[in-house]
Amino acid sequence: MYDPLTSVSASVVDQFLKVCVGRLETNAPWVIDFTTMPHWLITGATQSGKSTLINRLICGLAPQPLAIIGCDLKGGVELTPYEDRLTALATDRAQMTAVLNRLIDEIKRRMATCRDNRVRNIWQLPESAQPVPVIMFVDEVAELFLMADKSEKDEIAATATNLIRIAQLGRAFGVYLVICGQRVGSDLGPGVTALRAQLSGRVCHRVNDPETANMTLGDMDPAALNAARLIPAETPGLAVVTGADGRWYKARSEYVTEQQAEQAAVTYAHLRPTWADITTADVVPIGDDEYDAYAA
Repeated sequence: MYDPLTSVSASVVDQFLKVCVGRLETNAPWVIDFTTMPHWLITGATQSGKSTLINRLICGLAPQPLAIIGCDLKGGVELTPYEDRLTALATDRAQMTAVLNRLIDEIKRRMATCRDNRVRNIWQLPESAQPVPVIMFVDEVAELFLMADKSEKDEIAATATNLIRIAQLGRAFGVYLVICGQRVGSDLGPGVTALRAQLSGRVCHRVNDPETANMTLGDMDPAALNAARLIPAETPGLAVVTGADGRWYKARSEYVTEQQAEQAAVTYAHLRPTWADITTADVVPIGDDEYDAYAA
């Protein structure tokens, strides 16, 4: 019997904020669509296919009129090859804190613009007034929550809070998250679980520990969790994914090398927005009560 997951190519043309990354077990295209599922959690052990999926996303997003921001807390080793197309690349927690603060300020500005125009999201603004969408990749999110000593506790809590806030508000204001990790567990603290709750898109490759699979899929159908735990090592790229229809599927991403993704970043470097392109007006401060109203 033909198995669509044994040989995969992304044959569907990418559209704005949508990337065809591979194929579902139903033989349908596997499309990561930020307009329907704005935030994603992608987990997978070394050699499981997680990096290949990120490579495919970079290739699909690089030609699009949007900003890509990277937060790579492993010193930049994963995302630096794509730096030519990145508006910003944070390689440690302090830099990530600065990036998140800028994005929070930008969300405040966009929120004020929407309020002034009596609309609920940036896509209801006149096309000429719609700001540049932002997709932020966070690689190895566990590094954000790890503490060398208690002196880092407040910094970690503040950074995690900002990340969760962006996840709560980003959809309406065009700021999307792709959170990646080899290991993501509840032992990292309550911030991880709170963040997971905001990430409706889930991709679980083969993982080395049951807790990571549980964090990725444990709040869904138990059958999805069981399927993820049974992914064999000899099928890199194979994953259990959530669909916009609320169901889960086995899927496999197209094999895309780091060199291909790096070339895409270089080819489309001229499309990289600057921070000034993203922020086109002064920030209007907004209080926490108004944040909560939009988040609700």
